[in-house]
This record gives sequence, C-alpha cells and structure tokens, in this order.
Amino acid sequence: MPDHSTNPIDPDLLEILRCPLTHSRLRQDGNFLIAEIGGLAYPVRDGIPVMLIEEAKLPPGFSSLDEFKQRFARG
Repeated sequence: MPDHSTNPIDPDLLEILRCPLTHSRLRQDGNFLIAEIGGLAYPVRDGIPVMLIEEAKLPPGFSSLDEFKQRFARG
C-alpha cells in the first residue's frame, strides 16, 4: 500500500530548486512543491520532486497549461 504521508524535502535542496517555467522559488505544501509565482504545484512522489511542467497541477483559474504559459512563461 502506498504511503500518502508528506515526504519533507531537504531544506538545502528546496533552496536551490526553482520552477522550470517561472524560475520562482518553491515552498512545500503536503506532497506538492508550489511555485511562488503562478502557483504551479509540482508533485513529490516517494520523496522525489517531479519537476516536469506537464506533471504540475494548475492553480485555480487556469483551464490549460498553454493558458498558464501565456501569462507566466519567462521569455
């Protein structure tokens, strides 16, 4: 049976990780790392952050990743 408890990310690792789309810092909220800019939520699976934009959960108010990218992607 999978463990659904929070897997804390090492603070040193969290300090260097950034959102691959907005390049903003991340904070841990349960089993997700939340980008400070935009609020994309990257899953943490078995203690490993999955830093793929396609795997991130969209914040409320966005219906697609393309819509999010138009607003927040850094050029």
